[in-house]
Amino acid sequence: MVKVDYGLFDVVEMKKAHPCKGRSKLFQIVMVGADIKIRCLGCGNLILLSRDKFNERIKRVVSKNEGPLKVE
Repeated sequence: MVKVDYGLFDVVEMKKAHPCKGRSKLFQIVMVGADIKIRCLGCGNLILLSRDKFNERIKRVVSKNEGPLKVE
């Protein structure tokens, strides 16, 4: 398993798309702790994953950001 370095407000690509209308694979990390909360950049829904599940499902870090992104 490859260790991916991620942090708060980073945009990450997941292995599977979110089942929303946009079918986006891109998410922004909005909370980091024992659990990780991510926001779908396609529809804006929040998803809470355990750190283990998140580490299994992450593919790569797309970009590092200083603050939250605006979601339409």
